[in-house]
Amino acid sequence: MEKPAQHPAKITLKCLNVKTTLDVIGGKWKPLILFLLKDGRIMRFSELLKSIEGITQKMLAEQLRELEKDGLVNRKAYPVIPPKVEYSMTEFGQTLIPIFILMDQWARKYSPQK
Repeated sequence: MEKPAQHPAKITLKCLNVKTTLDVIGGKWKPLILFLLKDGRIMRFSELLKSIEGITQKMLAEQLRELEKDGLVNRKAYPVIPPKVEYSMTEFGQTLIPIFILMDQWARKYSPQK
């Protein structure tokens, strides 16, 4: 006997938590920024810019602002000239590390670029 079709609203509710997570960490650049900052790394803006191929200064600044607003990244500015700003992952951001480790493992196993 066939299973009855699930009501679309139930499927939507099941996806809500994933959507909520993707709203915060989704996109082309945020996962890469967070992955670079995992393991307690502290990086300057210029280091992040050099480490992420294809990202512009404007886009990196925007993504870092959003990650900071969402409580995932710390921004520490030093009162020196030239300006010195360091970024690190917050304790809250570190709760995402297991997700990034799993994504890395999945890509190593299934990536067509192996």
